[in-house]
Amino acid sequence: MAAGAAAGAWVLVLSLWGAVVGDQNITARIGKPLVLNCKGAPKKPPQQLEWKLNTGRTEAWKVLSPQGGPWDSVARVLPNGSLLLPAVGIQDEGTFRCQAMSRNGKETKSNYRVRVYQIPGKPEIVDPASELMAGVPNKVGTCVSNGGYPAGTLSWHLDGKTLIPDGKGVSVKEETKRHPETGLFTLRSELMVTPARGGAPHPTFSCSFSPGLPQRRALHTAPIQLRVWEPVPQEEVLLVVEPEGGAVAPGGTVTLTCEAPAKPPPQIHWIKDGLRTREPTVVWPPIPAMGPRRAMLSASASSKQARRGQLQVRGWIKSERSRRTSA
Repeated sequence: MAAGAAAGAWVLVLSLWGAVVGDQNITARIGKPLVLNCKGAPKKPPQQLEWKLNTGRTEAWKVLSPQGGPWDSVARVLPNGSLLLPAVGIQDEGTFRCQAMSRNGKETKSNYRVRVYQIPGKPEIVDPASELMAGVPNKVGTCVSNGGYPAGTLSWHLDGKTLIPDGKGVSVKEETKRHPETGLFTLRSELMVTPARGGAPHPTFSCSFSPGLPQRRALHTAPIQLRVWEPVPQEEVLLVVEPEGGAVAPGGTVTLTCEAPAKPPPQIHWIKDGLRTREPTVVWPPIPAMGPRRAMLSASASSKQARRGQLQVRGWIKSERSRRTSA
């Protein structure tokens, strides 16, 4: 590797106490000590050297005194001429320069560009789905990464391959927040998919966090495997609405009954405005005080698990007819 290329490479600093570095870019972990060497400076006094820095803590170039001062808790010059940052932080990102004169009168300059990082905990998938319905949008879950710097990125994977959002069968809703005190980032990524009919019956999803730094591996969530249900053709599914038309006064109740012919007993999924519902309610839709409103509802059942007759929808909506039958 050419000397110029080597000097421009990012160096990952895990522990730099006593290390000698110069004319390069430095990446240091937040909260750890960082030592920058002043090249060409005599190792013992008397020394002719000057350290100056331009970081998030300064408005312009700040010159540090070798004799110490108010900045000692942030950065101080060591007896050998090196610069010590006892606990590097986000505000220490910036440029550090040292100009030194050797005993034979040779002048040497050292330049550093410092970046910091913090690796977050392992990401996790919260509120995961238990199953998916083919042909309609489904929420798989939300991937969350807490406490990283810089922000980094989240990616979703299907059966080990990266999912690329296309706005059709795959969509991702992302959110990035930064803590006002620590400056660390929290990332959230919500995945929606529309499984193809006749596709894989048991897809496996996972999520990974990639830090915005070189030489760092991605962190992966535990995978989740979901079951995909194939809906019955709509012409075979009957939706009964009571009262007829679904028009009721404010505060009224609409009872929905799904009927589908098939054996063995069914799994029923309710879909409202194109999305599967998860609310455990027997009142549908809620009627606001300002007046009635309409909601588009449909029901689908597994082609292998549906039957003719009155059905209870996963304990969410029970029809009046089934209650009368059981009585």
